[in-house]
Amino acid sequence: MIGRRQFRATPEVANPGESTTECSGGIIATMLIRDDLFDAFLDCKTKAHLRTSLIAATHPDSHPISEWRWHVAEQFKHKCGDLLISAAREGYFVGTPPPQDLTNATHHLILDPIVRSEHTESHIHALERIVPNQKPYNCYIPIRFTPSEKINKHHKLLLAFDAFVLWQASGQMPLFGKLIHGMRQTAVHVKLSTLIIKVDSIVQKLHSLLAARTTPDLVLIRHCRDCEFEGQCRSKAIEKDDLSLLDRFPVADRAKYNAKGIFTVTQLAYTFRPRRRPKRLAARKEKYHHALKALAIRDHKIHVAGNPQLALTGTPVYLDVEGVPERDFYYLIGVRIQEGSSIRHFSFWADDLDEEKQIWLAFLRVLERVNNPVVLHYGAYEATFLKRLEQRYDTVGYSSGLLKTVREQSINLLSTIYSQIYFPTYSNGLKDIARCLGFQWSDPAASGLQSIIWRQQWEETHDETLKQKLITYNREDCEALQIVAKATDGIVGGMKREERDSGPAEINGIGVQSEGVQDVSKWRRFDSSVTVLEAINEAAHWDYQRDRVYVRSSGWRAKPNRVTASARTVKPHINKVVKCETPRRCPLCKTKLAVGKARSKVVYDLRFGRASVRRWIVKYVFQQCECPRCGGPVHAVGQTWGRGKYGWNLISFLVYEIVELCVPQRTTTRNLNRLFHMSIPRSSACEQKRRASQYYADARQRLLKQIVDGPLIHVDETPISTSGKRSFVWVFCNFHEVVYFYSESREAGMMHGMLRDFKGVLVSDFYSAYDSLECPQQKCLIHLIRDLNNEMLSSPYDEELRWVVQTFGDLLKPIIDTIDRYGLKKHFLRKHVPGVQRFNEWLSNATFRSEAAEKCKERFEKNRNKLFTFLSYDGVPWNNNNAEHAVKAFAAIRDVAEGITTPRGIEEYLILLSVCESCRYQNIDFLEFLCSREKYLDEFVKNS
Repeated sequence: MIGRRQFRATPEVANPGESTTECSGGIIATMLIRDDLFDAFLDCKTKAHLRTSLIAATHPDSHPISEWRWHVAEQFKHKCGDLLISAAREGYFVGTPPPQDLTNATHHLILDPIVRSEHTESHIHALERIVPNQKPYNCYIPIRFTPSEKINKHHKLLLAFDAFVLWQASGQMPLFGKLIHGMRQTAVHVKLSTLIIKVDSIVQKLHSLLAARTTPDLVLIRHCRDCEFEGQCRSKAIEKDDLSLLDRFPVADRAKYNAKGIFTVTQLAYTFRPRRRPKRLAARKEKYHHALKALAIRDHKIHVAGNPQLALTGTPVYLDVEGVPERDFYYLIGVRIQEGSSIRHFSFWADDLDEEKQIWLAFLRVLERVNNPVVLHYGAYEATFLKRLEQRYDTVGYSSGLLKTVREQSINLLSTIYSQIYFPTYSNGLKDIARCLGFQWSDPAASGLQSIIWRQQWEETHDETLKQKLITYNREDCEALQIVAKATDGIVGGMKREERDSGPAEINGIGVQSEGVQDVSKWRRFDSSVTVLEAINEAAHWDYQRDRVYVRSSGWRAKPNRVTASARTVKPHINKVVKCETPRRCPLCKTKLAVGKARSKVVYDLRFGRASVRRWIVKYVFQQCECPRCGGPVHAVGQTWGRGKYGWNLISFLVYEIVELCVPQRTTTRNLNRLFHMSIPRSSACEQKRRASQYYADARQRLLKQIVDGPLIHVDETPISTSGKRSFVWVFCNFHEVVYFYSESREAGMMHGMLRDFKGVLVSDFYSAYDSLECPQQKCLIHLIRDLNNEMLSSPYDEELRWVVQTFGDLLKPIIDTIDRYGLKKHFLRKHVPGVQRFNEWLSNATFRSEAAEKCKERFEKNRNKLFTFLSYDGVPWNNNNAEHAVKAFAAIRDVAEGITTPRGIEEYLILLSVCESCRYQNIDFLEFLCSREKYLDEFVKNS
């Protein structure tokens, strides 16, 4: 047993050099993982890389914050070491003991040992022996000293690294570790089992980093403020215009933009797109737009988003507080008061925690003398200061209601600026914005972190120069706050004047620009950076195709003759009395009938003139008869009325307004009652719609048969909500007929049943269910072009993707020109087949590094045989425009009926809409067709 003596030994520390390993590329130097490298890696990958000896040209700049923290840590380390020595009951050892001493647990306490394993090394602050030979755990536990008042995960991982190295060197894991921290040198026990697993993972990543020949990506983070490499890293970032220059830019967002080819602040500025805010979000503040911040930096203009408000209704009091956050101690309160043209400044200093209450009360006395004070501060630190010190010190009776008024009327200037006013600075810090507005601090290194260092240095030396430096820094912060507040008030007022006068505002030579919003319609305009895509998209418009392409192509869209209604005489009230003859014999059994009882029937109807419509009431007079042999009723000769009291023209008008004009049923009923002095109940419109749908159900089936028997089908589907359940509507059409069918799901089973006999060409979008149909298929190229354009907008700097899209556009544009000139004739289109083959071969042999370009290539190869099918057929279009146009017609009805109707009601709509859209495709007036009482369109055209 060694007594209370001090043994000092100089450890045989090898130069923290290199162990070499072979790899396929030759010999790569692998650094020994030391505790300082591990510490640097936890802060920043770049810092760890720069600290290695492999970077011979790296010379860190002198950094006062970093140097002072190292000085404080060393002082605290010696202080804690002396404390452990004074408390040691047995002998202690300073330095690195022989390996057998560690194995045999010879010493009770070991200070400053260097423990090394095969790949790791740690300068452990202290090792303390616990219960000897407590297998399988190590007899020693690591101790680490940190001057921080609050322990975080970083400190625990450093302690776990000490334990990890000790475990690797001795083969035995320590049971736990100990952290001694803070002014009171508090000891905290830390369990190490879970943390050592985390350390092992970090060490492997650090090995990979040091073995790699490439440097890690340069990223500026919050730790850069107290790093010795801050100057050179920031200069490189500014040279590259790196995205990490933007303060608090999320790592996930940066990775997302990098995947799109956006790496610089200037590139990010071009991605900003103002959007119209929904009315439900009008009361909320704007979200922060990093792209708008980048735009402000690029243009060197102050950009305003939303409607910022700054209400200064009293005397402005500019407040800035300095404190030591780890101790929750506030030692300096700066107050700047502006009353008219005069400005007064107060500075309240506290030497220690005992004087904190005095400066707090002095601050309150100043506020009492101010008429209606409005406290302005920058950030939440001052708001927390007001709340904590009110709770910490009893001020009841001293200043009744003052603090409550101050808190309610205080203004956090940062919350007004954030997400609404974008200055051309990389951050929203007070220092950056005030310097942007022309203000300069007397000490260029002044910052909040530097003020904490100055305070720590003053507490150690009580140098009056440091105290004056802190008071000056605090006073200049108040002046800067006043300048930023006035600029913000000017911007808010300038925006209001700009709305009145349409004149741009300017603050300190920096233009102020308010970003407008884009009025985005439901059917948006197609814009692309590739001009050939815009020309192709223009050729896909429905009106363009029908009025220009197909009219030139052939005469297979002959227009039917329209039915014209003849003029009739209008009579008031009961406009017409019709006496119906009763048959003398039964139509079935020819039995002679007896004269029955006289009856009458009044039918309310409408009558259409050339340029008018009016109410038409007809009274039918007839005799009711029954066959004595058959026992059934015998109807009068020429009976045209049904069970209801409404005529067919009235039903036709109801269906016309509900289906073609998309008028709600309730509105249609109200219009008829008001204009024609009727008393139709609200439920009657639904009944008449059902009656008409039953009448035309066979017409839809005939339209479907005509479509299936034809050479071409356009197909599409769209969702709808019925009674709170999501379902789908399918559209099948060609150039003449359209049919709609309801389905509870998007599965292709119903489509297969309807199109099982179809042998023509199917034109569709890229929904995979269509691929299961065994027939030639043409995929909609306009869908493909829009998807490609969206990919380009998402990756605006991806040159490989742009190359693929441009090549495809150059291939398709001549084909569209041929169609525009000659129509959809394979005789003229087949000359483009070799060009398509060359494009496919080029794409198959091409290799891309871009993920977006490779994804685009895979899509082309998957649909290779379905993109240019129209070149080999007559009359097959290259897009699904007809089906999309039919979907738009249904969407208009969906906006009226969605959510309030049932599957049965939707089915009735779809039957009538099928007839309506088929009439539109064939240039037939839907109302005329309804009034004709014809059931089938082909028969209507034949009889016209």
